[in-house]
Amino acid sequence: MSDDAPRVLGPLDIGRVMAALPHRYPMLLVDRVEELILDRSIAAIKAVTINEGFFQGHFPGRPIMPGVLIVEALAQAAGILAVESLGLAGSGKLVYFMAIDGAKFRKPVEPGVLLRLEATFVQKRSSVCKFAGIAKIDGQVVAEANFTAMIADPPKG
Repeated sequence: MSDDAPRVLGPLDIGRVMAALPHRYPMLLVDRVEELILDRSIAAIKAVTINEGFFQGHFPGRPIMPGVLIVEALAQAAGILAVESLGLAGSGKLVYFMAIDGAKFRKPVEPGVLLRLEATFVQKRSSVCKFAGIAKIDGQVVAEANFTAMIADPPKG
């Protein structure tokens, strides 16, 4: 393998996901990482189940995953990509949303699906990263967004 060959990780189980992200139930929205190409991209999975608390009110009789949570799931996948690529896993650093652009929702996301979360670096710096994200079900795009995140120390207190 040459030195410039991409380094690929995966699959990564929930333990590795939780080591990279501070999120916990009910806000942890990544269940597994299928493939992570350091400094490039990530493909992760969110198993969408009827047990999600938000389905009780969004909407009774017609459960649909809120679009903001789909974008949050994409951002969490991108956070894993950033943390792993920058060698920050276990450092306590947090990845904060700074901007969301061009969010589009193409199809409702209902219980019983595997939501594939794909995020790619658009720009990578030590403290600010930009990403392009796409959410898919069975290969079909259901949502997309571009977003910017800041990597910082957790609040003191």
